[in-house]
Amino acid sequence: MKIEQTRLPGVLRLTPKRFSDPRGYFAETWNQRTLSEAGLMLPDFVQDNHSVSAEVGTIRGMHFQAPPDAQGKLVRCGRGCLFDVAVDIRSGSPTYGQWYGEELSAVNGRQLWIPAGFLHGFLTLEDETEITYKCTAHYAPESEGAVLWSSCGIDWPLPPGTTPLLSDKDATAGEFAAFRSPFVAEGVL
Repeated sequence: MKIEQTRLPGVLRLTPKRFSDPRGYFAETWNQRTLSEAGLMLPDFVQDNHSVSAEVGTIRGMHFQAPPDAQGKLVRCGRGCLFDVAVDIRSGSPTYGQWYGEELSAVNGRQLWIPAGFLHGFLTLEDETEITYKCTAHYAPESEGAVLWSSCGIDWPLPPGTTPLLSDKDATAGEFAAFRSPFVAEGVL
């Protein structure tokens, strides 16, 4: 497994090795021992989520769960293609408010590790796009929050003429400028 640091400290790109033959390929997408041997100690995962978006231009996000229910996520695309985004919301972090986006697809096999303390969201770039992610905490509706997708300064690669498809919750989320984070960067404040 190839492990790379992105420009946001803590957000990592993981690219599993693929073994291909005329039938297709095989990839090991999660192996705690392999990652530990590479020096990456991720928290325990307690929940797997699976989402399918029918149309190009679907945006889900920007979401978080506040402490004590904060979630880290290991995200991958099982079918189709999406633009996955993390925004640093750790108060006192030198990268607070900065975002990182990565195209994840069934073809490239990349995954993103997004630790607690980051907003998370994605845009579908193909119809019938499927996303799966492992979470470090159970879903806790009393701790969930959202920030308006268009208020974070993200350069979304919306196809020309596409109007984003949003849930009511995502369409009415508050602006990032008014957001007060429940997260503090370690060693700061």
